[in-house]
Amino acid sequence: MPPEVRTVVNLKPYREALALPGLRSLLLVSVLARIPLTATGVVLTLHVVLDLGRKYGAAGLVGAASTVGAALGAPLLGRLVDRRGLRPVLALTTIAEGVFWASAPELSYPVLLPTAFLAGLLTLPVFSVVRQSVAALVPADRRRPAYALDSMSVELSFMVGPALAVALATALSPRITMWAVGAGIVASGVGFWLLNPPIRSADEPVGPARKVPRREWVTPRLLAVLAVSLAATLVLGGTDVAVVAVLRAGGELGWTGAVLTMWAAASLVGGFAYGAVTRSFSPLVLMAALSLTTIPVGLGGSHWWLLCLALIPAGALCAPTIASTADAVSRLAPAAVRGEAMGLHGSAVTVGIALGAPLAGAVIDAWTPPWGFAVTGAIGALVALVVLPVELRHRREAAAEPATPDLTPAPL
Repeated sequence: MPPEVRTVVNLKPYREALALPGLRSLLLVSVLARIPLTATGVVLTLHVVLDLGRKYGAAGLVGAASTVGAALGAPLLGRLVDRRGLRPVLALTTIAEGVFWASAPELSYPVLLPTAFLAGLLTLPVFSVVRQSVAALVPADRRRPAYALDSMSVELSFMVGPALAVALATALSPRITMWAVGAGIVASGVGFWLLNPPIRSADEPVGPARKVPRREWVTPRLLAVLAVSLAATLVLGGTDVAVVAVLRAGGELGWTGAVLTMWAAASLVGGFAYGAVTRSFSPLVLMAALSLTTIPVGLGGSHWWLLCLALIPAGALCAPTIASTADAVSRLAPAAVRGEAMGLHGSAVTVGIALGAPLAGAVIDAWTPPWGFAVTGAIGALVALVVLPVELRHRREAAAEPATPDLTPAPL
């Protein structure tokens, strides 16, 4: 490798991050714990359609109820972690998940719908807890590769979880698969309870702390990062639906798995490069680039291999964008409220995905499948323009007052 390339991309940031005590075990447990969690949506859909004999619209309502519950519950559970510690929250949510998944296969549809909302409200907070723990384990100047590893682990979980659930439901039944997923989630909760990763760093106060008013930390910059997070996952949720629609319109629906795998693989490569390069990028810049590269994807046509190629630039920006937003929230939130802040980040990510899929579906129904990429990408770009003044104002303030922490450090 030429010297000029070695100075830009190298493995040293990853080696330094993984050498930190506790990070390697945290990331390993998080991959295993997220696999059953990523399978919940498809398992509920298959159960409602195949076991309960309902239509996909009814299945979508159950998924929406669970999603709304998760979006509302994430910051509440994060606040509880901040005030009571991690283990009580893990115990509460693990028990709740166990009760839901043990009983859900036996519930009628009218009972399943509100129960799914309650289960979503008490979803095992693995995603936000891992990101909170990363901030506790890793110094601020070395979090970028750590959050890149976290985003790559999320991609791996989404590649394995839903596919494994579909295979199990096909080989056995959706009912048995629901129990298997529930057992996996309970095992994940127990695993995290035993691991008990830190939620505060060694130099941050442990135990009861001064109550931090929200007006002190829910700043325009934090709201901007949350908006960027929501917009990014809206684009990703819309892309997911548009890929299926384009392939179906072209008679190549059987290649959906291959295209989505290529998209995820590009995200893994992008996430790895993001953590290894020697400079940082603003979440706003990454989200804007993700949105702009998504707009023309539909022009690749209905052939699956052309769609794979067209998705590579946008795919390579998926993991970096999510990693950068998590890193930004960890820097902006005081330690005493980091759990609640990470919960808000999780809610933004969840709401974005929940909005992106039906939005793209409505656009596709009204026009043609390629418009699903164009419209969701355009919305992401519009959010970037709305948030831009906040970023520019911060840069001016940072230039006038160099001691102010910055989300986008100067190139090394």
